[in-house]
Amino acid sequence: MSTPATPYIEPWLRGTYTDVPAVGRAVLHALDLALDDLTKWTAGLGDDQIHAQPLGLTSVAFHLRHIARSTDRILSYAEGKQLSDEQLSALKSEKLGDETLGMLLAEVEIAFTDAAARIRVLATADLDTFRGVGRKQLPTSIGGAMIHVADHTQRHVGQVVTTAKVLRALRSENFLIDDPAPIRGLT
Repeated sequence: MSTPATPYIEPWLRGTYTDVPAVGRAVLHALDLALDDLTKWTAGLGDDQIHAQPLGLTSVAFHLRHIARSTDRILSYAEGKQLSDEQLSALKSEKLGDETLGMLLAEVEIAFTDAAARIRVLATADLDTFRGVGRKQLPTSIGGAMIHVADHTQRHVGQVVTTAKVLRALRSENFLIDDPAPIRGLT
């Protein structure tokens, strides 16, 4: 991250992954940016807060689980595989859990480390190679699936940032609310 003496530089401007072809490099940079943002915006949130659903928003915990596990699933499709029983079981359990913030961020980091190795291999393939997604074999390509890892991850990071901001606002001493019912899990 950054300090007052060293301004933040986004991953795509750091000169990293120069050995990886451009599309794969962009996906790796998107994952780096995601981890930076997740770390920044969840800092200071309590374990109770990450499981809360303020104002009906999906919990931070769900998004962290989903980011890690969906990255694995999408890359499986990019590799021409169907989902394993273990991946399907993990998918079904994304909405449930009582992990700590540290545990969930570690799950994301592990998933991204694994993804980086897989992306490095996929980036050297013909990105237009057909890949079928799911039982219906919906059409995409290696490149399409790789790009979807980046955009899907960033979409859920945005949800984490929004929910984290709402959680902080609701905890603020200056925030007044007449009906605490929408703040389920924050008392």
